[in-house]
Amino acid sequence: MILGIDIVHKLISEKKLIENLSERELKNPEGAVIDLRIARALRLEGDGFLGIEERETPKMEVFAEFDPNKKSALILKPGDYFVTETIEKFNMPEDLMAIMKPRTTLHRMGIIGRQTIADPGFHGTVHPALYNAGQSTITIEMGARYMQVFFVEIKGKANLYRGQWQGGRATTDGREKQI
Repeated sequence: MILGIDIVHKLISEKKLIENLSERELKNPEGAVIDLRIARALRLEGDGFLGIEERETPKMEVFAEFDPNKKSALILKPGDYFVTETIEKFNMPEDLMAIMKPRTTLHRMGIIGRQTIADPGFHGTVHPALYNAGQSTITIEMGARYMQVFFVEIKGKANLYRGQWQGGRATTDGREKQI
């Protein structure tokens, strides 16, 4: 079952389900979703590896970053791909899962969002990816609402997240053994 905004707000207030929310999302969200804002855009550099037991992600360079005291933007030219990070931080309980999707404004501009999930027990920021599949250069202000999240109740037992991305880590520090 997808949680209504009244239940989501209660969990935000009582359990810190999501931290660092904007005033808009605390006072006037739309529908049953919470909008997430872009904090950082990371450009992939180098090669990656995904094996049976090990992995290594490409290095990531900060390309744009949110500063509440200064406007800045991510410029996506056709073919550009960035891993992003949300301003908001998740604290997922054992009976909920968060599913993210891009705001429809993005696909109306030719941007494909590769969203993510937050498993039960996950704590940290999340890292959706953006790909400009269109023909136009698109500018996204850092701090803009770009993703939406809804929460799904889990019936029955769920194993808590214990992966290496706990805490909101975006990349590996070289080759590592997968959990």
